[in-house]
Amino acid sequence: MGTVVRDMHDRIARRSFGAVGAAGAPVRVIHDAVAGVVHASVREGIRTGARVGAGLLAAGAGDDDPPLACTPRGSLALGVLNGLCGNHLAARGSVLAVEMGVRRDGRDVPVSAAGLAAGFPDAAARVAVFVHGLMEDDECWRVLPLRRRTGGRPTYGERLQLELGFTPVHVRYNSGLRVSDNGRALAEMLDGLVDGWPVSVEEIALVGHSMGGLLARSACHYAQCGSRRWVARVRHVFCLGTPHLGADAEKGLNVLGHALGVLPESRALARVVNARSVGIKDLRYGSCVEEDWFDWDPDEFLRDRCTEVPFLPDAGYYFVGASLREGPLGELIGDLLVRLPSASGRGHRRGRRIPFDAGNGYELSGVNHFELLNHPAVYEQIQIWLSS
Repeated sequence: MGTVVRDMHDRIARRSFGAVGAAGAPVRVIHDAVAGVVHASVREGIRTGARVGAGLLAAGAGDDDPPLACTPRGSLALGVLNGLCGNHLAARGSVLAVEMGVRRDGRDVPVSAAGLAAGFPDAAARVAVFVHGLMEDDECWRVLPLRRRTGGRPTYGERLQLELGFTPVHVRYNSGLRVSDNGRALAEMLDGLVDGWPVSVEEIALVGHSMGGLLARSACHYAQCGSRRWVARVRHVFCLGTPHLGADAEKGLNVLGHALGVLPESRALARVVNARSVGIKDLRYGSCVEEDWFDWDPDEFLRDRCTEVPFLPDAGYYFVGASLREGPLGELIGDLLVRLPSASGRGHRRGRRIPFDAGNGYELSGVNHFELLNHPAVYEQIQIWLSS
């Protein structure tokens, strides 16, 4: 299927650029580069979809089996499925649509005084809240996507609990929904968490991977606007591989959707491409709030409408960015999904700049996007920032 789409797209592109003539040559160079990345992503997406389907079938084989979300394979499959089309699942009221909640050891923890006391008998006054990224789940901090287990390496949460006295709280959510909608839901849920926590909460650290960093920023914004109690306890917000200024892969999908929509022969394929979740589309330019998308066409061509979301005045905000290698090639490909200018908020498009303080950023090479979920160097840097 991916090859058919690629060949059709190539034929359409040749026809379109042929009509423009030599004047279209510079644009075609950019188009061909983006298209190559996008078609590779589509092929991987098709393979992932097949694995997701097999995982769902295997995880829910019988009535006596545990729910999908309570098995590692089923939870991961649901995470991928919700990332791809979670908004459509939620709109239909599907049982496969994930609802935001607190998790521990692969199980849901009710956000109530009794539920939290039972789920966190070791609760401390310092809480670290972990928010996963697109197509991930709460187990991804331990089991990296596309890789096997990390050889028994403890998670960030386990190390923070042992070494700095933080109780780790892992959040799971439907990553196919709008970041702003999830941000509001997280802000509300953290109010319940603080109210029902077994001991008085003195300090909160938010740790978000990829989309999770946008979600953490969004939740802080809506909590401050709504004067929610927990926001005054936030001292640290960590964004690991977060596309603050957008992800090139989503920009490429936007270009592909428009290219396929040019001619009648390919418009059906354009509708397929554009059916991806609104959560994915929020990553085009790093949307955090409703104003970034409300009343606008979600598939309009490469238009950055993102507004700036101020940081909390009493919290430190930090970024971690990665690239597969050093030098110009590393700058071009980043960690395969997010490039350093976006992760650091130092891109120059429209003059947008995320105001991380000097010294509140860490860049490392030889690391891909998913390795940021559990990497010794990343943990050591987080520990330094927390200790200081």
